Amino acid sequence: MLWLQTKKVIIVVVGALLNAISMNLFLIPANVYSSGFTGIAQLLSKVLSEHTPLNISMGFLLLLLNIPVAILGWIKVGKSFTIFSFLSVLLSSLFLTLIPINEVSHDILLNAVFGGVILAAGVGITLKWGASTGGLDIIAMVLSRMKDKPVGTYLFLLNGIIITTAGFLFGWEKALYTLVTLYTSTRVIDAIHTRHAKLTALIITKKADELKKAIQAKLVRGITMIPAKGAFSNEARDMMMIVITRYELFDLERIIKEVDPNAFTNIIQTTGVYGFFRRD
Repeated sequence: MLWLQTKKVIIVVVGALLNAISMNLFLIPANVYSSGFTGIAQLLSKVLSEHTPLNISMGFLLLLLNIPVAILGWIKVGKSFTIFSFLSVLLSSLFLTLIPINEVSHDILLNAVFGGVILAAGVGITLKWGASTGGLDIIAMVLSRMKDKPVGTYLFLLNGIIITTAGFLFGWEKALYTLVTLYTSTRVIDAIHTRHAKLTALIITKKADELKKAIQAKLVRGITMIPAKGAFSNEARDMMMIVITRYELFDLERIIKEVDPNAFTNIIQTTGVYGFFRRD
């Protein structure tokens, strides 16, 4: 367990470092804006420095914006998830302060694409290991639980506000390049992890009882047991069906690997859930 937590911390550190590299070497020098609270902090920092006597670093603003969100996440989402997510924000803020802003390329399109790819790599590996980069991810998850609507709807709406604001303040060309960054990062995150709010896992195993106890002890999710039979071997097995959120995928994968490494698991996107689904 200690080694697992250590690896998780290492992944969060690497993810935060990639986020800071993306911002300070690609997006900020090109005046292309990121998504989520990172983009909001980027916009606020630029507006304050250009239109007021205040010159507040983006890293500090990012940390400041995430404090109330971390409190909300602690109450509504879960303590372990929130701790690692806030650690990611804290490290991102630190790296944003330590890494100097330096323009790697003069081509705005290259900056938008490579900035989006590197940013998404940091976000993707962080999500894959059961944490997030905080901010809008936590807010969208809380809203989704309250209204039971796709997380993507809220992320799209909130990121749309960032793009529109950037367009009005700094020109629509920058806003269009920001869209390129958002599209690139979304595609890369999808490839590394998933953007789907809910997932259905179909697990075919010979150790159904052990696996059921281990899953329910960690996730507290309902499981449907379905008798199954191998078409080639004619062996009787059990198929377990469970609906989870994307943030529980890391824990589920770890449990299956520990209890039955030979289990066959199929993860499917769930577009909607009708009936009881625990949201607390």
